[in-house]
Amino acid sequence: MSHRNALLTPTGRPRLARCAVDDGRPLRRAAERFRVGHTTAARWAGRYRQWGAEGMHDRSSRPHHQPRRTPPAIETRVLRLRREHRIGPVRLAARRNIAASTAHRILARHGQPALAATDRATGEPVRRYERTHPGELVHIDVKKLGRIPDGGGHKVLGRAAGRAGQDRRNGTGYAYLHTALDDHSRLAHTEDLPDEKAATRAGFLRRATAWFAAQGVAVERVLTDNAWACTKNTWRQTCHDLGIGPRRTRQAAFPDWLDWYNYHRPHTGIGGRTPASRVTDLSGQHT
Repeated sequence: MSHRNALLTPTGRPRLARCAVDDGRPLRRAAERFRVGHTTAARWAGRYRQWGAEGMHDRSSRPHHQPRRTPPAIETRVLRLRREHRIGPVRLAARRNIAASTAHRILARHGQPALAATDRATGEPVRRYERTHPGELVHIDVKKLGRIPDGGGHKVLGRAAGRAGQDRRNGTGYAYLHTALDDHSRLAHTEDLPDEKAATRAGFLRRATAWFAAQGVAVERVLTDNAWACTKNTWRQTCHDLGIGPRRTRQAAFPDWLDWYNYHRPHTGIGGRTPASRVTDLSGQHT
């Protein structure tokens, strides 16, 4: 693209070139007529002689020869590692003994999107989705958090003393944060409950459904993990009573992910090595 202040546009260049080449005028006179330097006029006249009208277009400023560019064989290995292990520039650099900036340039040169924008399982660009309206699908999950008593927990008092202090009546033990999140609006309802038993989860579902209803959202389906409580009749009956369709996530890919994490995924905290590589007697090691 020509600079906005350029005296010679793609239209003006052929006119200058024809003036100097076809009309036979001296370069200096042609340069004066088009108000450019002698060197500029000579450049465009020379291109016109060699390539004709095709030589009047802008060219890339990229050098023809790049002696310090990463060899194609290394680029191929970097791209293969990216496809197979879904890792970013830092881990790729550790695997191939190159700079992280070099790995980043290789990925950018070949149009590889950032990991945050891809699906970790397939490597394909993430196509974000959401349900079409509030209440169509509500995600329910439980987060178990340890309560730390006054004076510290087991890391301060020792494990035996720490266990002895896990008494819910004294405000210690565990907090089971039950959360219901609407897939479309991201509206959330959370309760701190004493356990995650089937009856507790069922009660939470009833209250969450009522809370969403008060916000004008009718819950149609709920999605949970495969926790024991969500496989019991108590949960299924509660969903039935509320007119809600229960759904559970699939976990068939978890063993493959765990194998990838332990044996194949370079960890930046240990110099790009895999966790298994630091445990020499690990059973089934196959790095």
